[in-house]
Amino acid sequence: MNLPLIVGVDGSEPSLRAVDWAADEAVLRRASLRIVYASLWERYEGPALAPEVGGTSGRVAAEDILAAAARRALRHHAELPVTTADVLKEPEYALVREGRDASAVVVGTRGRSGLADLLLGSVSLTVAARADCPVVVIRGNHNSRAVGGGQDHIVVGVADAPTAAVRFAYEEAKRRGAALEAVRAWRCPRHETVGHPLLTGGPERLHEERAAKELEQALADAPLEVRLRRRTAEGPAHGVLLAASRDAGLLIVGRRRPGRLGPHLGRVAHTVLHHSGCPVVVVPEPE
Repeated sequence: MNLPLIVGVDGSEPSLRAVDWAADEAVLRRASLRIVYASLWERYEGPALAPEVGGTSGRVAAEDILAAAARRALRHHAELPVTTADVLKEPEYALVREGRDASAVVVGTRGRSGLADLLLGSVSLTVAARADCPVVVIRGNHNSRAVGGGQDHIVVGVADAPTAAVRFAYEEAKRRGAALEAVRAWRCPRHETVGHPLLTGGPERLHEERAAKELEQALADAPLEVRLRRRTAEGPAHGVLLAASRDAGLLIVGRRRPGRLGPHLGRVAHTVLHHSGCPVVVVPEPE
């Protein structure tokens, strides 16, 4: 059995949609699913219980939330090994700690009222920035399923060298039997000029050709069984990836190694986590 997949729940509808996605993913990975409720979650995000949990805020016990989440996981996958845990810790600490022995951590968006799918909760953001394993944030206009729904490809943002995010994307594409679109963004400084008389096409062409070359280098070890689409696009990386997320089943981005200030999300990961049209995976680079 592979390392378990962790999903954090708080009784909200976004967290139960995360359970739907995580159950599918656990089956694809041939892994067990561990559902975690951190009892201090409400202190950070506020009450917003899903109707199927029952009761009213403040009167629902942790076991009720976990039981509702387990039923949700088993609804489509009756044979899936599912365990639950009520952890008396802050949710950020609990999920980051659980992620040390997991294949991935899955969380939902956690806004309030009608903004639940537009705002990213502080718990999700912190876990994505600090976990040792990939973190999946379930957002966007999707059907809460890890497969199907007409989204036949996944997208990965590519830097200038092979990365953990790219390797994760290869494995995810193989598991799903999905095409993988590898995207490299490029930009041309507004006032840049090229002085060499033999160069034609302007500075934009040089930047585009450089991006294409870097993309090829980053994908040099791509498995033959992955249906790979290579694409370069002019524009800021976060904008290019947001556009690519609109019809994708999954968007994968990397997280840089911790710096002097500790783990943090770069601008690209931070932006797509808030605005992506599909679930986002943030993959940490090894230290």
